[in-house]
Amino acid sequence: MRALIAKKAPVGRADPSPSRWAWRMQRLMLTPGIRLALRAGIPFCITLAAGTWYLSDEGRRGAIEQAVDEARASIETRPEFMVNLMAVDGAKDELATYIRETLPLEFPVSSFDLDLDAMRATVSGISAVKSASIRIRPGGVLQVDIEPREAVVLWRNESGLSLIDAGGMYVAAATSRYARPDLPLIAGEGADQNVAEALELINAAAPLGDRLRGLVRMGERRWDVVLDRGQRILLPTTEPLRALERVIALEGASDILTRDVARVDMRLARRPTVQMTNEAAAERLAQQAAFGANK
Repeated sequence: MRALIAKKAPVGRADPSPSRWAWRMQRLMLTPGIRLALRAGIPFCITLAAGTWYLSDEGRRGAIEQAVDEARASIETRPEFMVNLMAVDGAKDELATYIRETLPLEFPVSSFDLDLDAMRATVSGISAVKSASIRIRPGGVLQVDIEPREAVVLWRNESGLSLIDAGGMYVAAATSRYARPDLPLIAGEGADQNVAEALELINAAAPLGDRLRGLVRMGERRWDVVLDRGQRILLPTTEPLRALERVIALEGASDILTRDVARVDMRLARRPTVQMTNEAAAERLAQQAAFGANK
């Protein structure tokens, strides 16, 4: 009976806590980096591997490239994206023709094939163009707006005759002086760098009328005013306009330039010098000799 009455040994319960390795795995799965790798990294790697395998075949790659090119061409060649003609505004016929030749486009052409920045740089590089803007107008028109350079003087140099604007920039070549008789003539090395001063002197010499032939830059530092009959007015380096106005005033008062004068030297402001022509000087010497003989 005692054996039956004896208490049974207690049965041990299973430990509910995870094992050391299970606990470490659970903690690892709670790490944000691991969770991101499982959620995005592994699918990405699988997809990349599958795509690499699929595109490793040259035939498949060619088919994809052809499909992309056909889709792009179908969009670029739609009527609303096609340019059918070019309009050039602000330029005269000769300049407009030259611009068209500089931009040799075969119409119709897709607007996707036009590099407007490069075309604008090309047109702006033309010497006769001051500025240019290019855009595509509705209706498939390539609009080129030009601000041309306006020639104000003819410049004679070693290369010939050139048309120059107010800033001294080259505009175009001139075949002869009679190609632009409406423009004043300047000459000499460095004359193109002093166009503004030359224009002031030409305006001041307006009272001389048709006698003015032009201005010559001497030594790249001063001007000579050239008149008909070979006469010259030598202006100083500083304040040339004031010196020319003094000569104009002398001409109005005593007709100094209508006499047999070869040049009027104004380089020394305190001592202007008038040089007579050789014929006038010889005649004056003859008169003085005759006057001395009569004495």
